[in-house]
Amino acid sequence: MNAPMGRSQSRDIKNSRPNGEGNSVQKPSFWRSIVADRQKLQTIVTLLVLLLMIIVFSFFNPRFLTLSNFQNLARNTAPLIIAASAMTAVMIARGLDLSVGSVLAACSVVAASLAVKGVPLPLAFLAALAFGALIGFLNGAIIVRMRVSPIIVTLGSLNIARGIAYLITPSAILVGLPPNWSAIGTAKLGPFPMPILIAAVVALVYGWASQRTKFGKHVYAVGGNEEAARLSGVPVERTLISLYVLSGMMAALAGIVLSSRVGSGDPNIGVGFELEVIAAVIIGGTSLSGGEGRIMGTVIGAVIVGVLSNGLNLSGVEPFWQYVAQGLVLIAAVVVDKRVNERVLRIGRRRARPA
Repeated sequence: MNAPMGRSQSRDIKNSRPNGEGNSVQKPSFWRSIVADRQKLQTIVTLLVLLLMIIVFSFFNPRFLTLSNFQNLARNTAPLIIAASAMTAVMIARGLDLSVGSVLAACSVVAASLAVKGVPLPLAFLAALAFGALIGFLNGAIIVRMRVSPIIVTLGSLNIARGIAYLITPSAILVGLPPNWSAIGTAKLGPFPMPILIAAVVALVYGWASQRTKFGKHVYAVGGNEEAARLSGVPVERTLISLYVLSGMMAALAGIVLSSRVGSGDPNIGVGFELEVIAAVIIGGTSLSGGEGRIMGTVIGAVIVGVLSNGLNLSGVEPFWQYVAQGLVLIAAVVVDKRVNERVLRIGRRRARPA
């Protein structure tokens, strides 16, 4: 006489389906499929963290949920989203760019110095973008051609770019800029500040390119296995150099947006910005080992960093403690990344076992 089936057994029978040979194949449940998908799991975790932060900060300070504060949050987060979108692609390809903060400062000073001298703003902004692209090209060329670690190369360019910013304006912040200098940073389209609209366009373009274009597929292939990608005909060197050029350009665009908002060319801006960018990318679920990551996750990660800073400011927390909080969040994100990878690997091994 057969023993009665338990609930788990009956669920297994419901979730199973016959294969072509007449045997039952287990159909994974909804939650199990999410846990097995690293990107879905990471996105859900980051969204829950963001929601929890919003609830906590709104409880401690009623001003947090006001429209004016959200607009301010959007303006502050926009440069981070712009630079982090480019950094996501670099890190998917197993690269790293530590120079983005200094490139941001140098390019903003380049644009401001030209504007002070009477150069039309479109040309000044184009010159800043070209300067950022040049630094990115040099980074990529040295990393790819000379086989030097990206950490070492971009750490060197971090100091070089910051030095150039101070050489352009060694003694003072550049002021006396044209009246329309602040248009990008302070204008609004309806309730939406212009900086966040620019950031949204950048994130959408990067998201589309990473999922829908051959270049995006090449980026993931290089990050997954560079040698295999090379043997498959992927132009590895050109892909990597292009990523660093785009990273430099996006750092320049972030610098233009930020300096436009503050209304000056300041060589001191962007100190520690690279750490915020890396934190946003890692919190968003991009794997430290390369080959995995999505722009949507990075945008959520950037918003988490922005909400953390904004909420602590409204709560009257000193800036030094904000650095501590950001560091703790970054460490927590790395730990979660490691745990999620281990969990996915365990589920993958279970599925690979023969019945």
